[in-house]
Amino acid sequence: MSLALVVGTANPTLGDAIASALGVDRHPCIAERFPDGEIRVELGGTLRGCDVFVVQPTAPPVGDSLLELVLLGDAARRAGAARTVAVIPYFGYARADRRTGEGQPLAARLVGDLIGCARFDRAITVDLHTPGVEGLLPMPVDHLSAIPTVVAALAARAPEDAVIVAPDLGGAKRADAFARRLHRPVAVVHKTRISGRQVETHGITGDVAGRTPILVDDMISTGSTIVASIEALRAHGCTAPAIVAATHGLLVGPARERLAKLAPAHVVLTDSVAHDASGLPEHVASIAPLLADAIRRIHERRSLADLLHVS
Repeated sequence: MSLALVVGTANPTLGDAIASALGVDRHPCIAERFPDGEIRVELGGTLRGCDVFVVQPTAPPVGDSLLELVLLGDAARRAGAARTVAVIPYFGYARADRRTGEGQPLAARLVGDLIGCARFDRAITVDLHTPGVEGLLPMPVDHLSAIPTVVAALAARAPEDAVIVAPDLGGAKRADAFARRLHRPVAVVHKTRISGRQVETHGITGDVAGRTPILVDDMISTGSTIVASIEALRAHGCTAPAIVAATHGLLVGPARERLAKLAPAHVVLTDSVAHDASGLPEHVASIAPLLADAIRRIHERRSLADLLHVS
């Protein structure tokens, strides 16, 4: 059975890197927009009897990226693929895994159902915002961890006096995973989210005075959480420029300007979503080798145990 790699429009650069790591060419694919906004996809060549891996993060614009993923998956199945696998480096709506009010949808479940409409046989994700989202998808999920990739990029940039900081309680386990690998202490910022754009901090657990903070998170969207955390850390005695690291660097809206004003020493991100030139001291650690390894193992029916995210 041959392997076919279909790459959507959300992050073609990552798709090219995965193809290079696998030693294959991208499968011929057309994905374009009609003037009214409808998406048209068409797969060329033959896919009959192939293992087809569709690479498409549901990055902004999330709705378009999500629908394109579903259309590509359906096209591959209808073209006779023996097995289809959705490779979703960034999974949008993972923050909406629960309802906090009576009039709210369970958006993560609905997104999982929509992806399920394409009848993918498996899905590959990376550092879901909430690991429990895996249970909201109707197909088996291989939830990979980019922590070793980001740690490797931080190792040469982390001073001896560094402290690994979780910007909220939900990221404490993640920070602990970084701290164990980097052999540094841990601190946690206590945060309350007021809205999707505004947060408040209420204190810090851990010794941060006189240390260089390394803030680690799964994603940076508007940057409000990171900015509030750095300001709180400085108020508690951190004087050196902060280092910021995350798997998913969405950096939407005013995020780049907010971070630039705080002059971080380094911003380490992966290429799970496409990046534009930013003016930040940014280092991009590629997850293409991680995804290529997972794809190859699935194709060859081998274990992914050492690549998986541990919650």
